[in-house]
Amino acid sequence: MSAEIFDTEEGRRLREAESAGWRRWGPYLSERQWGTVREDYSADGDAWASFPHDQARSRAYRWGEDGIGGFCDAHQHWCLSLGLWNGADPILKERMFGLTNAEGNHGEDVKEVWWYLDATPTHSFQRMVYRYPQRAFPYAELLAENARRRDTPAPEYELADTGILAERRYFDVEIAYAKAGPDDILMRVAVHNRGPDEAALHVLPQLVARNIWSWGDGVEKPRVARWQAGQGVRAEHPGFAPRRFASLQPARVLFCENETNHRRLYGEGPDGAFKDAIGEHVLGGGASALPEAGTKCALWSEHRIGPGEALTLRYRWSPDGAAEMDETAFDALFAQRLSEADAFYAALQKDVPDADARLVQRQALGSLLWSKQVYHYDVKRWLDGDPGAPPPPRERLSGRNADWTHLSNADIILMPDKWEYPWYASWDLAFHAMSVAMIDPAFAKSQLLLLTREWYMHPSGQLPAYEWSFGDANPPIQAFAALRVYRMDEALTGRADRDFLERVFHKLMINFTWWVNRKDATDRNLFQGGFLGLDNIGVFDRSAPVPGGAKIEQSDGTAWMAMYALNLMRMALELARENKVYEDVASKFFEHFLAIASAMTHVGGSEAEKGGRGLWDEADGFFYDALVLPDGGETVLRVRSLVGLIPLCAVEVLDAGTAELFPAFAERLRWMLHHRPDLTGQVSRYGETGQDARLLLSLLRRQRMTALLKRMLNEGEFLSPHGLRSLSKAHETDPFEFDWAGRRYEVRYEPGTSDAGIFGGNSNWRGPVWMPLNFMLVEALLEFERFYGEDFAVECPTGSGRMTGLRDVAKDISRRLCALFLKDASGTRPAMAADGARDEADDDRISFNEFFHGETGQGLGASHQTGWTALVALLLQPRHTVRGQALPVSKP
Repeated sequence: MSAEIFDTEEGRRLREAESAGWRRWGPYLSERQWGTVREDYSADGDAWASFPHDQARSRAYRWGEDGIGGFCDAHQHWCLSLGLWNGADPILKERMFGLTNAEGNHGEDVKEVWWYLDATPTHSFQRMVYRYPQRAFPYAELLAENARRRDTPAPEYELADTGILAERRYFDVEIAYAKAGPDDILMRVAVHNRGPDEAALHVLPQLVARNIWSWGDGVEKPRVARWQAGQGVRAEHPGFAPRRFASLQPARVLFCENETNHRRLYGEGPDGAFKDAIGEHVLGGGASALPEAGTKCALWSEHRIGPGEALTLRYRWSPDGAAEMDETAFDALFAQRLSEADAFYAALQKDVPDADARLVQRQALGSLLWSKQVYHYDVKRWLDGDPGAPPPPRERLSGRNADWTHLSNADIILMPDKWEYPWYASWDLAFHAMSVAMIDPAFAKSQLLLLTREWYMHPSGQLPAYEWSFGDANPPIQAFAALRVYRMDEALTGRADRDFLERVFHKLMINFTWWVNRKDATDRNLFQGGFLGLDNIGVFDRSAPVPGGAKIEQSDGTAWMAMYALNLMRMALELARENKVYEDVASKFFEHFLAIASAMTHVGGSEAEKGGRGLWDEADGFFYDALVLPDGGETVLRVRSLVGLIPLCAVEVLDAGTAELFPAFAERLRWMLHHRPDLTGQVSRYGETGQDARLLLSLLRRQRMTALLKRMLNEGEFLSPHGLRSLSKAHETDPFEFDWAGRRYEVRYEPGTSDAGIFGGNSNWRGPVWMPLNFMLVEALLEFERFYGEDFAVECPTGSGRMTGLRDVAKDISRRLCALFLKDASGTRPAMAADGARDEADDDRISFNEFFHGETGQGLGASHQTGWTALVALLLQPRHTVRGQALPVSKP
């Protein structure tokens, strides 16, 4: 972590980002608004079918906008994006195409190629590349072939498989933005013809006013009209000062209305130049009539680009009355902003010696910044319908999200991905915040606070999971993330933001209480939680009731709550440095941790009885879920998966100065140790002090931790060349099989795309590597090492005969994860090795996939996943962990 980033020009902008408005404009436009829950007004809740891609060019969106390489304001009133046409496509290319969940061979799947290459936190500089074929885009072929492959083990049929990218017959279109000031946006489009022949291209940067006037609220309609003084348009919007959108080279100005073409979609309706009119005009050779003003416009230019040649086009979106800018000044400003971005990242990476590692880290962070999105969704309005539209079907009032009527979101949020996951999830956002805290801790803090605000958090205390079902439960890692962001912020700024910590702490206490009251069905401190973000990792679909009336007592759900209690305890102790009242609160969470830990030991028996077998299996050296039968009996679900490794994450080390700093808390610890040995005796040898008289709170004693690590570090089970697998490889030849309620269930190791579709076509926890839980396990190992010290060693890999300290084990797992993206000895990046859309020009363009093949490391799932996989940026930073940094023991 480097505080020097704030001494750069970009760092100075970052310090005044809120006051000076540097965040007012950014890449906040989604790559896909169609097929989302927000735009679904159907009776059956089939969002993909309710608003398909084929309607997107002709139907006005209610809750947002989308576009290629977009840029917009924080309220998404004005939206910039890029339209393209190669002279052969049946439609104007205005948005990314992909398959719906039902159409895809393995669920929803984007079928385009692009890379986010660079970005700064204030969005003073952004750069991406979109790959556009020179022949007709194979929409029908992609649909038909993936449909043919459904219900087979065949891989997904991708754009490169169609042959359309052969002989490099495509354009690489670089879309870049630079800010001349907080509200003065320069847009540069650089087109490279990579093919062997001259090729035609129509370029249409677009300005769109999000439709806020068609929904019966009496909102004044924006207007875009020709700007007589120059090559462009003047834009007026209620609440905005007038602005201009101009081309610095010759271009024809085209207008239409950002409204639905009812005649095309429904067979009847008024005539007019609606949302798709510009596309029809361009494809029709300019024959159709267009108005002289509207709410959508494009600056249209036609080009023929020779083989290997490049074309650069320049556009400006600026306040009305801004001084004119010529190409020389335009290019100089771009060069300046790039130089400032280089200086910013150079300060961050001053201790990263490897140039390739610096490139991967910068793109991981840049991709994460590109994945910001304005997320607008008012559930009550969505359920009730708009005054200017027919009422939604009555089924919606008892369907999806019907009990989340308080939720009214209109904020900039870090998304997992802007096509396959253009919506937030509570635990995903926590991972994103930890990564972005490296370069923008203020924004990271705001993201963690956001979900605790009253327009997100349910009155019951639940945090919203994700728009497909806000009422589902994601793992409660917000306290884990808040602590790490708090410490990273302090390291960067030199100031501990206890106001942030206190604000988030109070809200998370409410959320913790919700978990205790709602997810502990038997009041035994054993938690169910549901799918908990792990989709099809287990025997059953954990988001649905278990067949036959049984219930699952989850090793991961219970471990997450143990970790939650420890995180809140740590937060309370930090706050107790300035307010001793928090010592009592810390004691409460310490005691709750002990109760949860004891319950994991005594499942099936009372605390007074030692007959309960627990979720820990002594013979196997592993944690398993328990299936509680309707008659009260229990059976063990012996699936060795990440579910059994997550208990490692519930660990905190109390430093030697704890008793001096927090005497009331220390006294409570001593009382519990003396009077409740039934609780304290089950937890990691609470009375055993580590190096420097530190104390360990963990679900695992030394013996159990060693046994569990023996499984985890076995290359025949979890340890792959590229990180920890989500399911033990042992289940490849020895799958878990279970007969229940008249059906046989099986869990088999599948290193790549899963054949199991119990949680939907794109769900996969049957073997691949997933970055976030690998990251958390690395952090846990470093915390254990802080207690045990360098003398404690385990065999790594298991069976190798090489004894390794826990810090070096953590480093080894980090190395394997980073190796997914770094060039190997042959110059290959394993995660991209099998990507058929790449050629030699793409060596330094990194894709941050959703998950990775458990044997080869091939990137799988969402092909532009940036949110959680951006954690690799933290792993690449020397001494990346902030969990292992001890809180100072001096008195405040």
